[in-house]
Amino acid sequence: MVAPKRNISAVITLFFVTPLVAEYLLGDLPLKLLTALIVLAPAYGGAAVLIRETARRTGRGWPTILMLGAAYTLIGEGLVTQSLFNPDYLKMHMHLLDHAYIPALGIGGWWTFFMFNLHTFWSMGVSIALVEALFPAEAEAPWLGLVGDSVVAVVFVLGTAANFGIGFKQNQFVASHAQLLSAAVLSVLLMMSAFLIPARRSRMAGGMVPSPWITGAIAFVLGMGVMNTPPKWGWAAVGALLAIDAVFLVLVTLFSRQTGWSALHALSLAAGGALDYGIHAFTQRPLVGGLLWMRISNTVFLAAAVWLIWLGARRVIRYQTLA
Repeated sequence: MVAPKRNISAVITLFFVTPLVAEYLLGDLPLKLLTALIVLAPAYGGAAVLIRETARRTGRGWPTILMLGAAYTLIGEGLVTQSLFNPDYLKMHMHLLDHAYIPALGIGGWWTFFMFNLHTFWSMGVSIALVEALFPAEAEAPWLGLVGDSVVAVVFVLGTAANFGIGFKQNQFVASHAQLLSAAVLSVLLMMSAFLIPARRSRMAGGMVPSPWITGAIAFVLGMGVMNTPPKWGWAAVGALLAIDAVFLVLVTLFSRQTGWSALHALSLAAGGALDYGIHAFTQRPLVGGLLWMRISNTVFLAAAVWLIWLGARRVIRYQTLA
């Protein structure tokens, strides 16, 4: 058990960075809708803080964080927005479930795996890694005590309830009991599985570790593959997503077990993912507002992401130099 080192600044930063990455950097929401953070931050940010706190407090690392991020996907998209089951999500006629549709489950294979990628690797993974780089001295320690975690849990529940209410008002859609129960049970199983993963293993001496520039470039290329896999490929698109995920996880597992792996490498993966979101945002049609305002917003959020990456790298390098 790791003794908590309270860092309220880090918690608040993660609380707001997460929804900014998940919705604004991605290009779903423009700058003028920053007020939506009132409900998005408790849901996204609250989840990220709880996931990170739980993993770090129990002495676990990224495998547990990502597994809990996958569980959050089922909570967020299966129980709250229910986009995994809604054939006309947001009533925008996007036909998200048509690609690799599974009639028995009422889900689209492509959309389901795409959501797992976006929330597991980006919403949770990228956000947590970026913020941990800003606080390198306490990157692997919990930032709150049990009381603080309890407060965040309450905020998360309230934020999730608010998001559900807003979504229901927009969609007037509720998934079947079987679908909701399945999402709930699977999310619990993923949470349980996250703690069956052994605590961090000792790193192996020797072996080659690429520079953070290379690992960041690999993350960027693979991330672009995820973002640009055409859904019209159907099951081939699902296969492509799974293949990209497998390559990423295998490479990270192999490299991160070497003694040369550092906090800069972890930041580089988050940087590649953040840049994927920021650049890809310029290629999609805005869901809200006009094109000009959205492109201004895309520019602002991409610039903010680059600044955050630079600041994180600077702090990590300074910490490693002094350590």
